[in-house]
Order: sequence, then structure tokens, then C-alpha cells
Amino acid sequence: MEEPKKLIVVPWDFTHVAEHALAHAAKIGRMVGNDICLLHIVDPSIKARAEGEKRTLLQHLASENSRKYNITVLSHVSKGSIFTAIADFANSKEASLVVMGTHGMKGMQKLTGSWALKVIVKSKVPFIVVQEPPADQERYHNIVFPVDFRVENKEKMGMAIFMGKYFDSKVHILKTVTTDKSLITKTNINLNFAIKYLIQNNIEYEIHEVPRGKLAQRTIDFAHKIKADLILIMTTKNITMADYVLGASEQYIIANSSRIPVCCVNPKASFAKVGQFMYG
Repeated sequence: MEEPKKLIVVPWDFTHVAEHALAHAAKIGRMVGNDICLLHIVDPSIKARAEGEKRTLLQHLASENSRKYNITVLSHVSKGSIFTAIADFANSKEASLVVMGTHGMKGMQKLTGSWALKVIVKSKVPFIVVQEPPADQERYHNIVFPVDFRVENKEKMGMAIFMGKYFDSKVHILKTVTTDKSLITKTNINLNFAIKYLIQNNIEYEIHEVPRGKLAQRTIDFAHKIKADLILIMTTKNITMADYVLGASEQYIIANSSRIPVCCVNPKASFAKVGQFMYG
């Protein structure tokens, strides 16, 4: 019996940014042999007739996009809050990846934090958050990979290896420069770990040093300068409401004004091995 293919989940809200996310998902799905699932979240109090209409419309869109992108596109409607239901679905299906569109940080989000980040932190699988369609349907040429002193940095190596292997990407490592000897040691441990695995997997890389402080903005500026296709970051461990209100640095990277896609890996995410993408 043939094993079902792994899924790339695309949260679907019938907007143009969801269409951008689907274009990225199709690009990745074709390369790695994964199916795509459009996921629409509805309010638990929705009437049965309205829910049925949503399912029918979503199934129609899935069929249309299957033909458009020449890839299997499925559909699913879940009840709940977007802040929990998306991650719950992706986790339950052991999805390879979630590709989600965002409108950036607008209006009240500037006060309460990025909605995208609130969705992401519940997930055991990586998210790629996009604001624009991919530049092409071929490669992700340049990936920006910030490295600092946090031990969690090692957990995003799986995604870097995956992108490098499948898309022949070049990884640009950003190393924070500091005078603190303890932080230097911890950063160098993470840097050496990254270099070791990139070399073992024959992935091209460059190391760039950036001054300590405002790493989020320096990351965005560098990514814009080299016209990066993707920024790869870790989310804050044990994120709190204070992080949302005061501004966890990743929410500014996610909503960057250069509109560069951002891949977010949560600490202790299940995406620890590239093999997850090789099923099917």
C-alpha cells in the first residue's frame, strides 16, 4: 500500500496573500514531492449551511489550483481560532511545513503584536511567512541565517540543509560581533556547528559579521542588500504577552518592509531532520 504523501499546509482566508503563500507552497511541494492542503478556519458558531458553502468553495479552489500548478491540492475546513486551529491541524497531520501569507503589522497589531507570530508559536512544524509571490518557480537562491549565542540556533539547521539540498541555495550566515567573552564563545559554538553541517552536506555558504544590537534590523537590511529569497530565524522560547506588546524581534523580521519571506522554526520543533520532506 502506497504511503500517503506529506502535506504542506496553506492557511486560506480567500485573500491575495493566501494566493502568494500557495504559489510558494507549490514551488516547494513540486520539488520535494509533497501535497498541499488549503486550510480554512471558521468560527465554531457557524451555521451548517454556511459551513457547507465554505467547504464547497474551498474544494473548487483546490481543484482549480491543482490544475494551475500541476500538483495535488487538497482542502479542509476546521472550526476554532486561527491562533490555535492552524497549528493544531498541522501538528495532527505531521505536516512538513506551513506556508502562510501575512499582511504585515497593521493597525492594532502594532500594539498587540504580530498575529502571524501568535499563530506560529503553537506549531511543532516550521512556518514560512510570505507577503509576496515567489520571484520564480525554480530556486531560493540566497538564504540569510542569523547566528547568535542562543543554543536554540542549532534547531534551525534542518531547514537550512533542506533548502540548500533541494534548491541549491547559498546560505549567508550572519554572526553577531560582541566584546562579551561568554557570548563570543557561545556564538562561535553555534557558528562552528552550522559550518560543520553545511560542509557535510556540500552547501555553499558565506560568513558575514554584523555589530551587536538591533540584530533584527541588521538582518533585514542585509537580506535586502543581497536580495535574499528567504530569512531563516528561530522564534522566542517561552514567548509571553510582554514579547507581543514590547516586540519580540522576530515579529519585525516576519513583517519586514522589504517583504522577504521568513522561515520560522520554534524551539524543540519536530522539524529536526530533513528526512521529514522525503516521504512519498
